[in-house]
Amino acid sequence: MPVLSCSGPRCKGLCFCCHLGLGKITENAKKSLASLKRENPRLEPTLAIIQAHNDHLIQEINKNFAKEVGLRVIHICLPEGSSKDEIVNEILRLNEDPNVQGLALDLPESLYSSKVLNAVKPEKDVDGLSDVNLGRLVRGDACDCLVPPTACAVMELLEDLGGKTVLLVGAGGAVGAALQCMLQREGAATLSCRWKAPQLQTKLHHADVVVVGSTKPDDVPASWIKPGTTIISCSPDLLSEKHNYGQQNNHAAENAVGSLAIAMRMQNMVKNTERWIKSQQYRKWDLRCLKLQPLSPVPSDIEISRAQSPKAVDVLAKEIGLLTDEIEIYGQTKAKVRLSLLERLKDQPDGKYVLVAGITPTPLGEGKSTVTIGLVQALTAHLNINSFACLRQPSQGPTFGVKGGAAGGGYAQVIPMEEFNLHLTGDIHAITAANNLLAAAIDARILHENTQSDKALYNRLVPVVNGVREFSAIQLARLRRLGINKTDPGTLTEEEISKFARLDIDPSTITWQRVVDTNDRFLRKITVGQANTEKGFVRQAQFDIAVASEIMAILALTTSLQDMKERLGKMVVANDKKGKPVTAEDLSDIEERSSGPKLAHNENKM
Repeated sequence: MPVLSCSGPRCKGLCFCCHLGLGKITENAKKSLASLKRENPRLEPTLAIIQAHNDHLIQEINKNFAKEVGLRVIHICLPEGSSKDEIVNEILRLNEDPNVQGLALDLPESLYSSKVLNAVKPEKDVDGLSDVNLGRLVRGDACDCLVPPTACAVMELLEDLGGKTVLLVGAGGAVGAALQCMLQREGAATLSCRWKAPQLQTKLHHADVVVVGSTKPDDVPASWIKPGTTIISCSPDLLSEKHNYGQQNNHAAENAVGSLAIAMRMQNMVKNTERWIKSQQYRKWDLRCLKLQPLSPVPSDIEISRAQSPKAVDVLAKEIGLLTDEIEIYGQTKAKVRLSLLERLKDQPDGKYVLVAGITPTPLGEGKSTVTIGLVQALTAHLNINSFACLRQPSQGPTFGVKGGAAGGGYAQVIPMEEFNLHLTGDIHAITAANNLLAAAIDARILHENTQSDKALYNRLVPVVNGVREFSAIQLARLRRLGINKTDPGTLTEEEISKFARLDIDPSTITWQRVVDTNDRFLRKITVGQANTEKGFVRQAQFDIAVASEIMAILALTTSLQDMKERLGKMVVANDKKGKPVTAEDLSDIEERSSGPKLAHNENKM
C-alpha cells in the first residue's frame, strides 16, 4: 500500500491530500484572513501552541501553514515529562493574554485529560476539544462551535458515507466523540472498538471504512481488514510515514489526515479571529440588573445599602465585556480598570458624555450624585442603554463633617455605601503619603543647606557607590537645566558644585502644604520645626484637605505612568532666593542606593 503524505505549503499540489482539497482550504483561510486584516489594519492574530514533546516536524509544519495563511504562531515548548498542573498553569496564563486569540495543544496522549482540555477557554479553543465546544457540536450548534481539526480532516477525506459502516479503532476521547457525531449525521453506521477487543476481527471484516486513532499493534494482522476497505490513520505518528497496512487494493488516506488537520486548525483560527473581532465591537451588554424593592416610608440610606446584596465585581466586569487582565480586583465589590482597555478599544466609536453639574441639593439630599445614579439606572436598567456613572471618590473630610457621604441617596446610590465613602481602593491615602513626603523633603532640604557646606552636600547627593561616583538620570537633567554640560561628577568646579547642590529655597515662597483627609480645623495653620533637632528652623505652615493636593489633579488627568511621572516632576513647590521656581524634580535628585551615606539628618526622628 502506498504511503501518502503532504508537506503543507511546500507541496506542489501533486500529493493525495492536495487533490482532496488541502490547497483549497489553505487558500480560503488565507483570503478570509486577508479580508479581516484589510478591515482591521492593526490586527495581528496570534495562535499559541503548547507542546510537551520534542517532535520538531509538527512544529515546523504548523509554522509553515500559519505563514502561508498569514497567522502569527508561537510555540511554548515545555520539557518532556511536564505534569498536567504545569501545562494547566501555562494554559491559564495564555487564557488571560489579550494578544493571543487562539490556543492549541500538541501533547502526548497521556496528558489529554479533561482537566487539561477544559482549562482552555472555549473562545480560544481552536482544536475544539473542550466540553463546551463538544457539547455545542453534539447539540447541532455548528455555527457556535469549533470542530476538532482531526475530525474535520477525516470528514474531508470521506465521501458518500450513506449506508456505510465506519469503524473507529483506538479513537477515543474528544476526537472520537466528535467523529462519531459527524459520521452519524452523514448517514454512516458507526462502531467503536479497542485494539485489544475480542470482537475486533469481526468488526474489521464488516467495516467499509476504518478510522485508526492510535498505532496498530503488531499482533493485529493486516489480513483482518477486508479488501477494498478505506483506511484513514489519525494516530499520533500521523506525520512520520511509518504506517503500512500492506493491502494494495485498499483505498488509503494514511498520513493525509495530519496535514489536513493542521490546515483545518489554521482555518479554525481564522474563524476564531473573526469571532474575536466581533466580540470587541460595540454591543449591548449582557447585564443582569439587580432588582429594587422600594419600601414606604423610605428607609435610611445605610439601611437601603445593607439590604441589597451587591453583585460580585468580576461578574459585573464579564457582563460588560471587560477582560480578566483589564481589571484589578479589590475584594468582592471593587476593582480598578487598567488603562490597557483604552488601547484595546481605541478603534471603537466614542459614546456620549452627559455632565450633571450645578445642582443645589434639596433638603432631602437630591443633588448631583443622586441625579447621576438615578439617570444611569433609568438608562441601563429600564431603557437597556449601555451607560456608566462616573463619580468622584468622597473625601473623608465632608464625610465626617456635616455633609455626610457622596454615594447618592435613597434607592439611587452606590453600594456598598460604607466602602465607597470611607476608603474605596486607597488612592486618597496614597496621595496623602506622596504629598506629605514632598512637604517633608522641602523642609529637610532647607535644613541641610542651612547646616552643611557645599562639599558635604555634594558628597551626599552624589556618593561613591562600590568605588564609583556617578550622576543619576534626574541629576543629569538638572545639570542640563543649569547649563552645566558635564557627566563626570569629578569634573565640576566649586562654583558648579554650589550651583548644583543648593536649591536656596526661600521659605516665605513655599506653596506646597501638607494634607490630611479629615476635617481637622486646628491644622489649618501650624508651626513646624520646633524640635531641638531642627536647629531653630521654624516656620508657619498649614494642612489642606487631601483631595485639594495637586497630586490628586494629576492622577485625574494623567494618561500613563510615564505621563504621571513627568507631571509630578514639573510641580512647582516654591521659589529660590532669586525668584526662580523650584520643582518637585529638583527635590528628587537623590536616588535610592544600595550603599553610601544618606542625606537624612536623623533617621530616628519624624
